[in-house]
Amino acid sequence: MVVTQRECPARRVPSGEQTTIPANQFVTINQALGGNYTVTWMGNMLRIDGTDGDAIGMKPEELSFDSTGHDGILEEQVNQALDTIFDPEIPISLVSLGLIYKVDIEQNSGLVTIDMTLTAPGCGMGPVLISDVKYRVAKVPNVTAVNVNLVFDPPWTKDMMSEEAQLEAGLFF
Repeated sequence: MVVTQRECPARRVPSGEQTTIPANQFVTINQALGGNYTVTWMGNMLRIDGTDGDAIGMKPEELSFDSTGHDGILEEQVNQALDTIFDPEIPISLVSLGLIYKVDIEQNSGLVTIDMTLTAPGCGMGPVLISDVKYRVAKVPNVTAVNVNLVFDPPWTKDMMSEEAQLEAGLFF
């Protein structure tokens, strides 16, 4: 059990609904996996982004972007943010798992739209993963809004994983 050091944004598991844990609250850390934390507070299971780890006394995950002097949104920075998001059950990034199908950037409005899938259509953590994607991509310079579409066509298969991810998961022979 730890005490929150500051107000901390969190997302309910499994709904992904945003909430805030006030400062000076007792929380129980249930899991630290893939750079994020699953905690229990007041009977609710919540997910805290690793970039907010300092709020629960942990070292925060650093998400920094090189300054390019560019006024718009850089797709490489969006991809960099996406590559820091890990499946909550398999500590492999969503990008390496092949779950990110498409990234569309509207420079004028600052909107980033992402088409992604899940390893299984019935995955109960889908809303949490969508919430993770919105939270991290919103940290990219010049992004004002993030829209995530959950799609299942084409269906995900392990062949969509990078070779490194297949090796890490023990699926590459």
